Amino acid sequence: MTGASHLRLVPSPFPVDGLTRVELTWIEKKVEYWIRFGKEKDEQILDRRRRVLSFTPNSVFAFVRWASNDHGTLISRIDIVRTITPGERYSTLPFVRPGGDILLKMESWPKVERVLQVIDAIESAGIDPSEVSPHHWRHVHNRLTAGQEPRAYTVEQHRAILLRREIES
Repeated sequence: MTGASHLRLVPSPFPVDGLTRVELTWIEKKVEYWIRFGKEKDEQILDRRRRVLSFTPNSVFAFVRWASNDHGTLISRIDIVRTITPGERYSTLPFVRPGGDILLKMESWPKVERVLQVIDAIESAGIDPSEVSPHHWRHVHNRLTAGQEPRAYTVEQHRAILLRREIES
């Protein structure tokens, strides 16, 4: 065979333990990758600047990435991700293995800051953001992308979501 016609695309293997891993780096004022919310199953410390968090399937977490150089900010991004189960379709995301269902993604500090404010408002209502309906995170993504204000996530909505999950399980 000639050229690339003999090459096959092979999906990245799903971990045997079913966990999604996120590599975090912290080099003060240079590279700061962190989890804003989420319930990790465990943590592996690689060195003083890097660690890996593992999440169980169907967990939701917010992954913030910020990096700069001598000339200013290079990247400012937040992704809210639902971890996947084996066999489920997913999107790839840097530093997240194998990937996940990306519910929200925002770039540029003003938009990232607005998402962080939405998360703060949810927490101030006494709600764990990792338990919020994935549909709400998609709503926030769509509204902010369109330059509009997202609707607030209420305690009543959250109670309804929790009851629905209880009935479905």
